[in-house]
Amino acid sequence: MRTLKTLILAASALTAAVATTACAAEPATTWAYSAKTAVGASYEAYVDGTYKDGGRTGAVSKVWFSVADGVLTETMYGLIHEAQIKQMRVAVKTADGLVVEGRDTTAKTEYLYTDKKGRPLSPAYKITTTDKAGRFVIEKRIFTDPDRNALFLRVTVKALKGPVTPFLVLEPHMANTGGNDVGSAGAQGLTAGEGKVYLTLRGDRPFAKAAAARLEGNDALKILDGGVLEGASEAKGAIVLAAQLPTLAAGEATYDFAIGFGADPGASSQTAMASLKTGYAEVLARYNGEGERVGWADYIASLSELPRVAAQSADGGKLAYASALMLKVQEDRTHAGALIASLSNPWGDTVDAAKPSTGYKAVWPRDFYQCAMALAALGDKETPLAAFHYLPTVQVGPKTPGNKGAGGWFLQKTEVDGTPEWVGVQLDQTAMPIMLGWKLWKLGWLSEPDLKDYYARMIKPAADFLVDGGKVNIGWNHETIVPPFTQQERWEEQAGHSPSTTAAVIAGLVTAGDIADLAGDKASGDRYRATADAYSAKVEARMFTTSGKFGDGSYFMRLNKNEDPNDKAPIGAANGQIAPPEDEVVDGGFLELVRYGVRRADDSHIAGSLPELDDTAREDLYRVRYDFDFPGVKGEFPGWRRYDVDGYGEDAKTGGNYGEGGEMSPGQRGRVWPIFTGERGHYELALAQEKAAAEKGKVGKGQIDAIRARYVKAIELFANDGLLIPEQVWDGVGADARHPYVKGEGTDSATPLAWSHAEYLKLLRSLADRQVWDRYEPVAARYAK
Repeated sequence: MRTLKTLILAASALTAAVATTACAAEPATTWAYSAKTAVGASYEAYVDGTYKDGGRTGAVSKVWFSVADGVLTETMYGLIHEAQIKQMRVAVKTADGLVVEGRDTTAKTEYLYTDKKGRPLSPAYKITTTDKAGRFVIEKRIFTDPDRNALFLRVTVKALKGPVTPFLVLEPHMANTGGNDVGSAGAQGLTAGEGKVYLTLRGDRPFAKAAAARLEGNDALKILDGGVLEGASEAKGAIVLAAQLPTLAAGEATYDFAIGFGADPGASSQTAMASLKTGYAEVLARYNGEGERVGWADYIASLSELPRVAAQSADGGKLAYASALMLKVQEDRTHAGALIASLSNPWGDTVDAAKPSTGYKAVWPRDFYQCAMALAALGDKETPLAAFHYLPTVQVGPKTPGNKGAGGWFLQKTEVDGTPEWVGVQLDQTAMPIMLGWKLWKLGWLSEPDLKDYYARMIKPAADFLVDGGKVNIGWNHETIVPPFTQQERWEEQAGHSPSTTAAVIAGLVTAGDIADLAGDKASGDRYRATADAYSAKVEARMFTTSGKFGDGSYFMRLNKNEDPNDKAPIGAANGQIAPPEDEVVDGGFLELVRYGVRRADDSHIAGSLPELDDTAREDLYRVRYDFDFPGVKGEFPGWRRYDVDGYGEDAKTGGNYGEGGEMSPGQRGRVWPIFTGERGHYELALAQEKAAAEKGKVGKGQIDAIRARYVKAIELFANDGLLIPEQVWDGVGADARHPYVKGEGTDSATPLAWSHAEYLKLLRSLADRQVWDRYEPVAARYAK
């Protein structure tokens, strides 16, 4: 999807280059492991489509947390990308030495609040870590305080074989960096801060001992020298804080902790103490929305389509309910509708934290569109509207910082307040906001007066850019964009003619034509449709090779950098991989032509490209499809990489993380993405629709059951025990020494990926409707005849 080392395009050649750090030495401090099994935040009700105190849920809590390997990891306060904690582990002194969560334990993630069918009703978790040697078990119950900026933890330690002494080891990363912190430790609490942001960890009783120390060599456990707490009462810089709990000879002991956030040590301490005073049971009940309280259960109950959507699942609806929670959790609580890509920093355990990094905790309009459409598919009438109203925040115009060029397009990646991060032009990201507005209008949720207003403010400038392009002048980017040639396609690494991008552009222009007609601007509407016709007429001539290297030589390519799909011109190198000829790189992007209605599913060019996409006999470098079997589950389940020759993943030769040490390596290899299993399921449904229509019938139950058993079930099997769907899953190719993976298990890329959850939910809605949710009827009526 996107690389961690920001991908830029050289203005002269339009080739991708990776910005690497000057030094490949081990970072002094990093972020945490990115394969999360739990993420959470409080449910906050909108007040007139915005977030502010005083609504049905009271004060707005702005705290998010994550869990990986059984460990509390990145915890955010303020804006959704502003991490304040790297991780907090429980270390245990045993008769055999020091043992630490993650490294020396196994982990299990469960939901605390479920319905009678076991479907989660809130993102509150029970995390159980078990010592591999069987000496102890630690149970943590984790959720936020919906009325305060605080995280609540109930920790139970069970001694199984001899005495144990537990320690809390907290690594602050205040103000979204791993340095420049100030910290203090005492029996009453642990405090850390930077600038005007502080946290305080308080317990329901004093600590036995506490200490603060500078972090040395990125090893927080040095504060526990042989199980003895060492350090001082204060520390500065990159720091670690630790607290010793009483020794437990046998049995179990339970402790309540709260981490409060505020503008100073006093405020953060008061917040933590207020949560502890309210107490575990009441804070959890408010978070869940039990009884008359308004919380997560109320949000789930508001999703009118969720029961019908969940009925299409193969797991009883568990992943569908979890996916609904995941999408709503990953929305900022200051900027309503700001939907991010993931509450994670991919390959974070080797990513330098000396400078601020949002990772995936940012807005990409493409991922954003997927999430808003999935929430709409669930019957959430509020969040997609808030998302649509948010979009001008990330559209380029006269007020965009640093912009001196053409406007109307949407920024590649931004912080949730609209601060630009990456400034490549991706034409699908300019089309999708138009498509979302059209969908909400046709659902009857976006009023005509509102849509007319946004036509002038946002949609017309976007559609005009899709027709005319223009000279961009912002940051490094000084290119002249000539649509439908995109500066970056959906994987953000290459310029050219892309089937997936072109599909979105055509759909965006046709739907913009409808909106222009509504607004009384018929001339623009006609222009948009005429341009879409011209783009559609050249889809095959630009992107379908008839002299390719694979199969029968006739198939859609991932990308073409000119008007000739048969000249075998090289596309650019990216992520440490080679620069192959255009006909040696295939992906499933052409299926988006079917999804949006630009081509029929039985179109000969579409159907003729499937064998090359699905060929499992090619060597791994050029192979896209991998099939998975899972223990105890009958059948094989398909998965696809982004494209062949993809280097956005762990190193197949060394097992190292992507971009480790700030450098690309030729062994890097992109893995299988669950998204594409959903995309293929959508294609199979579209094909079934067409066959049924030709026979003047409806898609049969047997066809739906087959898609459910193959594609829906596959995505559910790719999810982890916390019901989170990864960005990438391990395909079994090459070394995995750092994190020994089971085939089909999520890698260290990004979990949960909002787009993965969105694609899953949209597939379920499509099956429930017996038609593709993202299909745009005016597009299909025009081209997919």
